[in-house]
Amino acid sequence: MFAVIEQGGKQHRVEVGSTIIVDRIPSEQKKKFSNKNVLLIVDEKNDIKVGTPYLENVEVVGEVIEEIKDKKINILRFRRRKHSMRRQGHRQRFTKIKINEIKQG
Repeated sequence: MFAVIEQGGKQHRVEVGSTIIVDRIPSEQKKKFSNKNVLLIVDEKNDIKVGTPYLENVEVVGEVIEEIKDKKINILRFRRRKHSMRRQGHRQRFTKIKINEIKQG
């Protein structure tokens, strides 16, 4: 059984026991995670249910494992012949989630 959920403007294929990495969700570790934005679900009998845009009475439940950071990227704006430049850095933060259950109906 698997489902496709929408989280942070992106779509993720999840199964029970799988781990996904999504854009940062402000929460604590070992905190419960639930998402009702389920776009598609396929059960054990290979029955496919597609939402318009979301399925009703379907929820994906999991827990937050940790928050992680991506590698730092450096942004450099250089103005030629002006003896001027601007530097800036950015580290994207993500949340790692373990899927515990896909509830139906």
